[in-house]
Amino acid sequence: MENKLASGKIKNTTQQYLDIAEIRDNTLIMRDGTLRSVVLVSSINFSLKSEDEQNAIIYAYVSFLNNIDFPMQIVVQSRELDIENYILSLKQKAKEQTNELLKIQITEYIQYIAELISMGKIMNKRFYVIVPYNPLSDKKKNFFSSLVESFKPASLIKMKREVFLRRREKLTRRTENVIGGLSSIGLKSVELDTQSLIELFYNTYNPTTSANEKLVDVEKLRVA
Repeated sequence: MENKLASGKIKNTTQQYLDIAEIRDNTLIMRDGTLRSVVLVSSINFSLKSEDEQNAIIYAYVSFLNNIDFPMQIVVQSRELDIENYILSLKQKAKEQTNELLKIQITEYIQYIAELISMGKIMNKRFYVIVPYNPLSDKKKNFFSSLVESFKPASLIKMKREVFLRRREKLTRRTENVIGGLSSIGLKSVELDTQSLIELFYNTYNPTTSANEKLVDVEKLRVA
């Protein structure tokens, strides 16, 4: 029996174990034929708000949830903040600074940052809202036609772009609804484009590698 590992041949890839079939036109196409959009959301410091402001935010959030008639997923991603490049840039500015007073201030600031880091890890948090669209949940669609499309939905989407565009249009309406609702709470949000989606999952599944190897722009990729 041939040892695949010893021979250096890779039989399976990580992609085979992911639920994502394709990333196209700012959209995640899942293996079951459903679609997802990912919205990056800003944050607010709730504890610094006054009681009236806190109540207003809570009421706005409840109203936002009541106006949503589909499931959503809220994801919080925490990563250790890498500020090494920031420190290097400050040191370079200190060297180039001709004003002695500013040079001293930059040097002291660098020392302050170094002491702050030594006290503990500085974490960076990002907030995402995942907006789904499932064609089988569309009550206007005939049940049997939906059932037929569900056998190999990912392949169907690749073969028929009009199917994808029709589903994508309905997902876009949901995404715009979510972004508008978040805006009423005082949160800024933006839908991730194709490049940002690829980078998000690349960084998520390759936290060590992604720190040293950045992805090429998706427009520059060439598939043989």
